[in-house]
Amino acid sequence: MGTAKTSNGTSRPKLKAPPNITNTFPESPPRDYNIAAVDRTLDLLEALSRLGPASLAALAESAGCTRTAAFRLLRTLQARGFTIQDEARGLWRLGARWSALGRAASEQGALAATAMPFLAALGKATGENAYLRVRDGMESETVAIYQTDPAIRMYSEVGKRGPLHAGSSRLLLAFAPEAVQTQLLAQRLNRFTPATRIDASWIAADLQRIRTRGYLITSDEVVAGAVSISAPVRDAAGAVVAVLYISAPSMRMRPPRPRAVLPQVMDAAAKLSQALGALVKPTQTGLVREDSTPAGWPLNGGMLTSSRPHTIFR
Repeated sequence: MGTAKTSNGTSRPKLKAPPNITNTFPESPPRDYNIAAVDRTLDLLEALSRLGPASLAALAESAGCTRTAAFRLLRTLQARGFTIQDEARGLWRLGARWSALGRAASEQGALAATAMPFLAALGKATGENAYLRVRDGMESETVAIYQTDPAIRMYSEVGKRGPLHAGSSRLLLAFAPEAVQTQLLAQRLNRFTPATRIDASWIAADLQRIRTRGYLITSDEVVAGAVSISAPVRDAAGAVVAVLYISAPSMRMRPPRPRAVLPQVMDAAAKLSQALGALVKPTQTGLVREDSTPAGWPLNGGMLTSSRPHTIFR
């Protein structure tokens, strides 16, 4: 051991650094709080939402459980009003109690809360504001926003309502019930900018194109100088319940940038759909069609989900 001088000139022994003490006890693995019976019940309910009305055998196979287990769980849910069995045909369906839960989830902002992490990830990845809109009757409504940069001009705000025939909301119209489409296209449609399409025949044809390709890009249709890139969000039943999109000034969305960010928008919508229980197809390249996009914006790559029309919650 060496020595060191103190301030008054005397010597004192140097102290060795304490030895590194390693933790000989490994960290315990994270606790698993999953309850098998609850997991199995939720698997069964998700299967029922996709297949129902369905037989016991089909539900058990889809949920990955035995028929005995499925029958006991379905009977338990039936006693609480969450499932119904058609005694004559032996088919099971969801019960009316889910309507109250669905309304409560909507009132508590469940969709917006679920979407925020995906909007944030998309906004950070693209550097643009990310939005989520739903259909409410004959209009659309913004329910969630992630603002990437406060300096970027906001084109919407939470609670703001807008038209279904123009801009990103036309994607919601494309997957709305046929009665909604017919009623809306029979009305006089408002023109917001010179680029707004109000010809009912053109819009009806575009709704089919949207369902086929699975995304929508618009420019200047609601706000002059604004470009939106949109993709559908689906729930566990496969219904389109929202549109997820980014919006940016056209000077920031000159070709080929829309082609570059479209797969990110579609991926975010697919991940949000998965969080809502939807079964989505894996990412495939070369499936994004090039028809009916703004001039000079050829597009490829990306991911498509099933494009058949569905009803919407709101």
